[in-house]
Amino acid sequence: MPHDRQVTQTVSAPPRQSPRVHRAWWVALVAFAALVGAAAFRATPSVMIDPFREEFGWSHGTISFAISVNIMLYGLTSPFAAALMERFGMRRVVAGALSLVAAGSGLTVFMTASWQLVLCWGLLVGLGTGSMALAFVATVTDRWFVARRGLVSGILTAGTATGQLVFLPLLAVLVEDRGWRPASLVVTGVALAAVPLVWFLLRDRPEDVGLRPYGAPESDEPVVAPPPAPTGAARRAVTALTTAARTKAFWLLAGTFAICGASTNGLVGTHFVPAAHDHGMPVTTAAGLLAVIGIFDLVGTVASGWLTDRFDPRLLLGVYYALRGVSLMVLPLLLADTVHPPMLFFIVFYGLDWVATVPPTIALCREHFGTSGPIVFGWVLASHQIGAALVAFGAGLTRDAYGSYDMAWIGAGALCAMAAAMSLAIRRRMPGPVAAGTG
Repeated sequence: MPHDRQVTQTVSAPPRQSPRVHRAWWVALVAFAALVGAAAFRATPSVMIDPFREEFGWSHGTISFAISVNIMLYGLTSPFAAALMERFGMRRVVAGALSLVAAGSGLTVFMTASWQLVLCWGLLVGLGTGSMALAFVATVTDRWFVARRGLVSGILTAGTATGQLVFLPLLAVLVEDRGWRPASLVVTGVALAAVPLVWFLLRDRPEDVGLRPYGAPESDEPVVAPPPAPTGAARRAVTALTTAARTKAFWLLAGTFAICGASTNGLVGTHFVPAAHDHGMPVTTAAGLLAVIGIFDLVGTVASGWLTDRFDPRLLLGVYYALRGVSLMVLPLLLADTVHPPMLFFIVFYGLDWVATVPPTIALCREHFGTSGPIVFGWVLASHQIGAALVAFGAGLTRDAYGSYDMAWIGAGALCAMAAAMSLAIRRRMPGPVAAGTG
């Protein structure tokens, strides 16, 4: 009888079962928490302008300059941070950014001169918040989602704005009852609390855990993570800019988003509380109104993401900017020492439109610039923050010169009308594959 032949049979492992809730949603949740943690600092300037003036004797212009440096660095850091995330991963960059925010906010309690305010608020916190700005939103959505990108970008964007505004009542109460230093330390604690969440729960790519992006078609091919970007982060960011800058679409997107920043973070986010206080409204009441804007912003931005998945983003931008312009031109007539129904209507209306522009802007960057979309959006966001910084500083000077913010509100409304026309001038790309970095 012949010897039995040993037969080796290769059995392929059963395909990995997809989890009931895709990991992408948990990553989005952690990203949301991190963005809210960073947004805590973004709420502080509105409620600390008057305390700084009273304690240190600094003018509106001096304090606004520190805020404008922060806003400027927030934008200019963003495209480089997006490239760093490609090279070193989101987890490392975001954890480091939150640590910078905590350090900058905590060190303000020791300051005695205005240059220290610029160093802490402007440099440290500007670099930290800029390293996990809305380009972080674009990176998360591009890596982890194929379907529902507009909805997810809307939710995460709402985290950045809603977190900022919802913190305002807490900080305003702390400033009134305990002073501005405990409020700064609260911001430090919130930013530090988000660091372990990011480090232990955030993952850079779905391929790192053997998954495909949410909504990606099933395939028998093995899941393989792409290699890190071969070039340095700075070179990658600059290359994306030089390529995008050859297109009309980039300049229209950058211009409209500069006006977006001027009319939100730069003007309303920074100067609404002191402007309302000029009319006799208590600081805590004005801060509460901004918090209500944040609540309705959550609804408006998520809805905008849903609409972006279904309608022409250019038309959405045109409508958003036009409505925002009308509301800002009416605002000087509504400011008073008490809250009345027309002011509540403005708060709800403006809140729905606060950062509803972000999902369609991200979608247009992806459409025109392909795989370079997140980095290009970082540069578009830089223009957003440049616009915000210029208006934050300019509105402070306007208040010092004229004793009123009225000219700032009306000027911002006119700029929004211009942004509406620019949005409609952006041409759509034909459906089909988009080469990286082209537009």
